[in-house]
Amino acid sequence: MLEKLKEDVYRANLRLTEYNLVILTWGNVSGIDRDRGLVVIKPSGVDYGKMTPADMVVLNLEGEKVEGELNPSSDTPTHLELYRRFPGIGGIAHTHSSFAVGFAQAGKDIRPYGTTHADFAFGPVPCTRDLSPEEIRTDYELNTGKVIAECFEERGMDYNAVPAVLVHSHGPFTWGADPFAAAKNSLILEEVAKMAYLTESLGAEKEASKAIQKKHYMRKHGPDAYYGQK
Repeated sequence: MLEKLKEDVYRANLRLTEYNLVILTWGNVSGIDRDRGLVVIKPSGVDYGKMTPADMVVLNLEGEKVEGELNPSSDTPTHLELYRRFPGIGGIAHTHSSFAVGFAQAGKDIRPYGTTHADFAFGPVPCTRDLSPEEIRTDYELNTGKVIAECFEERGMDYNAVPAVLVHSHGPFTWGADPFAAAKNSLILEEVAKMAYLTESLGAEKEASKAIQKKHYMRKHGPDAYYGQK
């Protein structure tokens, strides 16, 4: 079942190690078949070097296992909530990459200081609020997804234009059209976070002008985008 998606999710998970975004068994990537309403995700706590495409776990959007011998990632409820709330995405990645986690632990947005950020996201990468003690005690991973969706709704942000978030005191989640795009966005987010850290370390906190942000985002992602080849 979903052999192509399982292969893609497996390979997208390996990309996280190739990009040096994860160590040990940290992190996970998932993908969704929207037509069938099924999600494929990395199994929990399995070493990247030992897992195979057959180890990927298939679930429905209610979290019921459809196929797979292993337990799915402990972050599965977060992924499922994001798929339910963000219907335009096809893949999700989660890492504990150092610079992005640094901003998450500080409870700070990654602000758009320059064109590299604007090529990636139209506006800041937001940091969510802290989860309440009750949210942590009950359905922690599900509530993590709810807090992410709440953050975008309350701030009027477009999840397509900003394909990433920082969960306060935790770390980043990214998404995209498919599992590979989600993993690539994790790589870009970490580099953008590093640049923002260096910018703030030098004492600068002035964001790039709205004009240059819009120019760079739209030339790559807008309806008349001209970056790259046709």
